[in-house]
Amino acid sequence: MKAAAFDYVRASSVDEICRLLAEAGDEERKIIAGGQTLVPLMAMRMARPDMLIDINDVAELAGIDDRGDYVSFGAGTRQRAIERSDIVSDRLPLVAKAVRNVGHQQTRNRGTIGGSIVHGDPSAELPMAALALEATMILRSVSGETEIPIDGFFEAAMVTNIEPEQLLTEIRIPVWQDARIGTSFHETSSRQGDFALVAAAAQIVLAADGSIARAAISVGGAAPSPVKLHALEAALIGKPAGGLQDVIALVDEEIDPETDVHATADYRRRVTRKLVSRAVEDAIAEAGK
Repeated sequence: MKAAAFDYVRASSVDEICRLLAEAGDEERKIIAGGQTLVPLMAMRMARPDMLIDINDVAELAGIDDRGDYVSFGAGTRQRAIERSDIVSDRLPLVAKAVRNVGHQQTRNRGTIGGSIVHGDPSAELPMAALALEATMILRSVSGETEIPIDGFFEAAMVTNIEPEQLLTEIRIPVWQDARIGTSFHETSSRQGDFALVAAAAQIVLAADGSIARAAISVGGAAPSPVKLHALEAALIGKPAGGLQDVIALVDEEIDPETDVHATADYRRRVTRKLVSRAVEDAIAEAGK
């Protein structure tokens, strides 16, 4: 099957993109960069945009910049660039571990961080890492710029808090400055490179006495959208490094897995608990080195 007919514009600036989105009227206009998800959906006619706006020539939408308290990612930054970035490996090791699990190298060569986040797949790796670390989304339109915390960005499966006239231009991920930091990312899938059935990300800081001083934990594939485990994070603070099993049951209170053709809700729930335990334990071990 072929895609339905559409108009195509290769934009040259953010202002041009915002203008095209604002002028859409009753038309559906879609942004395309990597096209890893959109193009297959169009080929199956599950997506039928009236216009594709290609952003690949807009240089200001790509790049990785260390801003001290956070690392800035242009929304059009390729996943492969993130994977190979010294800034990311040094400053955001959790993101570095997460991106290596995204599909295959060929897809990472084309896929972008912004596309992954806006698409809102509940098991996608980069949205999980960004959620765990409490990233901020920068959105632009003809009306100006808006900042949205990522914790309120994912509304449902494949639904994100972005208006049709808005463009995601930048993702800002905070950098933890603590001394004893450990990170871990685990996922399970049917085959290497497939979408994760369940995934867990953890970043832990240990205090001088070995207790947990700070925690960031998120899961994917365990609800209609990625979930940050706020209750578990809070319960871990002050716990000795070996005290995880006392609070791991809190995971069940924050997730809402669904049964689909890939896995049952019960399987997702059990595996989520296991992967969260493993991710936190591995992050603690790394922080203690």
